[in-house]
Amino acid sequence: MQDCRQFYIDGKWVDPAEVHDLTVINPASEETIATISLGTTADVDRAVVAAKGAFESYSETSVDARLGLLRRMIDVYQSKMKEMADTISREMGAPCSLARKAQAPAGVAHLLEIVKVLEHFEFERLKGSTLMRKEPIGVCGLITPWNWPMNQVVCKVAPALAAGCTMVLKPSEIAPLSAYLFAQIMDEAGVPAGVFNLVNGDGPTVGAAIAAHPDVAMVSFTGSTRAGIAVAVAAAPTVKRVTQELGGKSANILLEDADFETAVAQGVQECFRNTGQSCNAPTRMLVPRSKMEEAAKAAKMAAEATKVGDPFVEGTGMGPLVSQSQFDKVQRLIHQGIEEGARLVTGGLGKPEGFSKGYFVKPTVFADVRNDMTIAREEIFGPVLCIIAYEDEDDAVRIANDTPYGLSGFVTSRDRERAVRVAKRIRAGNVHINGARVDFGGCFGGYKQSGNGREWGEAGLEEFLELKAIFGYASHAERGK
Repeated sequence: MQDCRQFYIDGKWVDPAEVHDLTVINPASEETIATISLGTTADVDRAVVAAKGAFESYSETSVDARLGLLRRMIDVYQSKMKEMADTISREMGAPCSLARKAQAPAGVAHLLEIVKVLEHFEFERLKGSTLMRKEPIGVCGLITPWNWPMNQVVCKVAPALAAGCTMVLKPSEIAPLSAYLFAQIMDEAGVPAGVFNLVNGDGPTVGAAIAAHPDVAMVSFTGSTRAGIAVAVAAAPTVKRVTQELGGKSANILLEDADFETAVAQGVQECFRNTGQSCNAPTRMLVPRSKMEEAAKAAKMAAEATKVGDPFVEGTGMGPLVSQSQFDKVQRLIHQGIEEGARLVTGGLGKPEGFSKGYFVKPTVFADVRNDMTIAREEIFGPVLCIIAYEDEDDAVRIANDTPYGLSGFVTSRDRERAVRVAKRIRAGNVHINGARVDFGGCFGGYKQSGNGREWGEAGLEEFLELKAIFGYASHAERGK
């Protein structure tokens, strides 16, 4: 069992101000795999002091120096890729294939992308006689979730480093071990003392302390909309910048000319990927009313072909949910779907046959779902697909946009131009056409209650910068040169 009770502050591993141990549970076995300590306000203060002290010098480092650090991070990270993937599987239950092909590599992907961006980014440009200068915002508080731990940690840390910011990271206390390993990677890569600090803890204590701290200039938060509101409220008195990537209830519109057998199967797989624990999962499948039975049949086949099992067994397609509380929430919402009259096509309540331990759930499909039902409104964060009928294209767009969320969307059609036209009408931060994968050079973030601000690539870097105008920087003669 790992002992991960220390925090990484000012370039050293240090003991917490107070002992407050918390066990980390393997969700597949329900066994304790590590112990961490939950931090306090005193630990946050210590980390912020270190970050504030380091900001003066790190903010003035050259682009070449920052690129050197990022490249060293890439090298060290790649040397620990298998260890990172295995750690993620143990702490949050992702199948080893997903952890090795997507979860762990996402961290390197963000590092590689920010290097490309930084190599050509203009921090200064002349506009008339005025110098438009982009400067690092300051000390940043980074609060990350458990579902895609390295994706979310690195897509915040990498642009913050590239911008010249210093930071305090609070990873999820449910799955903190990958972040602990990442701190070791940072240390081995030679991050200057105080630039990167890690304090474990829960949201109400450490998260709130970071959000409210007067010396934190920005908070970048990923998590539930409920928690995001709490972060914004805590941050408001100090008028700091707050960027948030929150919940989602993404619509997957299958237009009537789509290859339904293929499109439905792909939609089910994408919904159930990561055991449905992805904020951008296409959990609402919108199909023409005349295609409801065809879609339900294809979804049933795809769901029942999903292999649920031990994350470390090759061929496992779906692991457990992350925790008992997450299991209970998914069970409650499945029960509510049945009570409200949605047609249960497959799956349902309880664990899959043969599972007595672990937070495993049945891959579940509901058909004949109305968009006003609870299961179509709330983010379930589990492998539960809702199939909703629409009358025509306009009705499909109306249903897709009839949600408090706006993180992602999906459109499938044999006519790509038509799919693009529909995609432009969806009120969401990103839309996938015909099963297109994410592009780390694009951007990620949402409309409405899915958050504000953007992550990934150049857009992500911009969030960590302040824009300054220096008037009278250039004379008329200099402007004419």
